[in-house]
Amino acid sequence: MSAITTIRPALVGKLNERQVLRVIQSRGALSRAEVARESGLSAPTVSKAVASLIKAGLLEEADATELARGRPAPKLRLATTSAQVLGVTIDVGHCEVVSAGLDGSLHDDALTVPTPATYPELLRALEDAAKKLIARPGITTLGLGMSLPGLVDYRKGCGVLSPNVPITNGHCPTTDLAKRLGVECTLLQESHALCLAERHYGLAKGMDDFALLDVGAGVGLGIMSGGRLLKGRSGLAGEIGHFTAVSEGGRRCGCGNTGCLETVASDSALAWLASKKLGRPVAVDEVVELAKSGSVDLRAELREVAGFVAVGVAAVINLFNPATVFIHTPLFEIDAALFDLVVSKTRARALPPSFADCNIVQAKGSKQQGAVAGIIQHLTDSVAPELV
Repeated sequence: MSAITTIRPALVGKLNERQVLRVIQSRGALSRAEVARESGLSAPTVSKAVASLIKAGLLEEADATELARGRPAPKLRLATTSAQVLGVTIDVGHCEVVSAGLDGSLHDDALTVPTPATYPELLRALEDAAKKLIARPGITTLGLGMSLPGLVDYRKGCGVLSPNVPITNGHCPTTDLAKRLGVECTLLQESHALCLAERHYGLAKGMDDFALLDVGAGVGLGIMSGGRLLKGRSGLAGEIGHFTAVSEGGRRCGCGNTGCLETVASDSALAWLASKKLGRPVAVDEVVELAKSGSVDLRAELREVAGFVAVGVAAVINLFNPATVFIHTPLFEIDAALFDLVVSKTRARALPPSFADCNIVQAKGSKQQGAVAGIIQHLTDSVAPELV
């Protein structure tokens, strides 16, 4: 006797909601009839799914600009005026809290706070900033996404090891914030957040397979494969910044080892070289301004850092054979010619067939957009899960 597979009606309903949401996310505001045509679902099925999504706060109705038979045809869109999500980015010098609509468009109300010295102070600062944005009248806050540097254990939702922001080590900031704010929160490793930002709002729209090298205070890697982030067993994949780039005489890294790639291929590496040149400590923000203004000649130091960035890009190309590698770094803002230099040095280091099969592109997405994309994806998966 053959087995009979029964698909529960509730699951079918959720899959229909996912399909409706997908269509509006990809096409923008549509009428119910247009959603039915695009999704292949029946009109009654669309109406039922839409009602559920509006109740969940993910969709809202807006007046149409065009008329149908002399009457306005109501359009469905991702919630932008009735609901919002928050994005939090944690970084070495400062943290930022932003708000956005469900379409990912950032509002002009970002709040910046200096990164405190302790974890309890960090929680208080983020809670205070988030509550200011949550208090906006007439807006429901559906959730918060957080971008965190370093190793993130996705099974526990905790920071494991952040060489550059060690106050988060062993802590679960989104779990703690969720208790304080009363909203759904989700945690993303910052390179993974940048991958989502690039895929949803940057130059990787429509791409299911690409790599993103994040060169900031440290060096991280995000891999999108088959439309999914490559996270590893517990979320610790992608820490390319901690492979050994200098075998002897290397500088000590925040992870405890010496000669890690991020000690020589990051904006903090540039700051260290500038400090040696000037004979005094120079912070990253200051060195960027010094280099941009030309008040200090850092061309040799920039070329040295660019050479090691190319080592990282070549390693990504040789290991993963991606169609595209995006590079996200503030270093290119200092000198526009630096990007071409990195590409040239990568060509000399990568395997020729792999290099010829790969595009190297400057990333356009931001960590703020990535944190927002992370919570939107989390809410989408929670309300209308996708079957694998």
